[in-house]
Amino acid sequence: MNENELFSVLCDNGQEHIIEAYKKLDQMGKKKLAAQVEKVDWSVVAMSNQASLSQERGNLQPLSALEITEIEKNKAEYEKTGLMAIRASKVGAVLLAGGQGTRLGSDGPKGKYNIGLTKDVYIFERLICNLMEVTDKAGCFVPLYVMTSDKNHDETTAFFEEKNYFGYPKDFVKFFKQEMAPSVDFDGKLYMEAADSLSLSPNGNGGWFYSMAVTGVLDDVKERGVEWLNIFAVDNVLQRIADPVFVGAVLDSGCVSGAKVVRKADPQEKIGVLCLEDGRPSIVEYYEMTDEIIHSREENGELSYNFGVILNYLFRVDKLEEIMNQKMQVHVVEKKIPYIDGNGNMVKPETPNGYKFELLVLDMIHMFENCLSYEVVRDYEFAPIKNRTGVDSVESAQALLQKNGVVL
Repeated sequence: MNENELFSVLCDNGQEHIIEAYKKLDQMGKKKLAAQVEKVDWSVVAMSNQASLSQERGNLQPLSALEITEIEKNKAEYEKTGLMAIRASKVGAVLLAGGQGTRLGSDGPKGKYNIGLTKDVYIFERLICNLMEVTDKAGCFVPLYVMTSDKNHDETTAFFEEKNYFGYPKDFVKFFKQEMAPSVDFDGKLYMEAADSLSLSPNGNGGWFYSMAVTGVLDDVKERGVEWLNIFAVDNVLQRIADPVFVGAVLDSGCVSGAKVVRKADPQEKIGVLCLEDGRPSIVEYYEMTDEIIHSREENGELSYNFGVILNYLFRVDKLEEIMNQKMQVHVVEKKIPYIDGNGNMVKPETPNGYKFELLVLDMIHMFENCLSYEVVRDYEFAPIKNRTGVDSVESAQALLQKNGVVL
């Protein structure tokens, strides 16, 4: 893109302030900024004018789960099937770790956060320990793909090196960066985070498979013969990864995807619920649910929409390839966005001042023809760390880890 084309694109999209910033830069700075502008998806930026519009939902119906009691009856058979798949190198794991620990008071990668009480215990460390429980039982290693971002890639990879991959073999760990998206003010004007750089943020966790493809990491998946990918979030320190019982249950069901779920603690719990939408699996967020849906019950008295997702999914790789280039819903999210003003001063707002654009993995579920809803024991597999204190916090996760015999 030459300079005239750059200016034309910026003018056409109402971003003249970027032209003024560009003119002040040296050649290296101009080249960097122009390269970022060239990657901007203007159809996404235009969504800032529709931020208040909510997505229309289709016809929602409850989706039953494979419940804990049924899983226990068939656990030995499911585990045998899952271990066979793992030993045949058909299962890989994808850690979604592109975010920072900002809400925990840390500027570093969230996985670097130390949750230890009497010794150092890092979130990344706990997740690797959970995975190694499976690999010890299987007698082989599971390929682990770690999604980072421009914001934390170097620090994340350096931390794994420093800690010797927490005992996991380096040859089985691959890092890849997720795509970035621009941030805008409430009028759709692009923010800048430096004199020669737009304000860019990780584009949410929904683009993980596309990012694996464009970074070349998907080639490793194919070379190893991996047929299933278990994706999981960095903040749940109790979750089972490449869980052979889960893998075996999904394989036995004939479904092309699976989702671990927990029974809701109460009808108002702020958790996305797995259901059917127009006959296909889907996830409805708590804020999208009407009172009628929230409180509806089955004949046995159980909540109709009773199973909340915990961001631990199993997907068939060939089906992921089929949907990879389909357009996903973009979520427009209000955020506090640091930026530099026209005078080059850094501004750190205390209240939301604009929008970020995110793809969410929960929207992928609806792109699959079916999904096994697989119930897990909440206190054994669900200890999310989203806050420093209170609900879903460092404190609550520490208590649950200790309840499960983990020494902190």
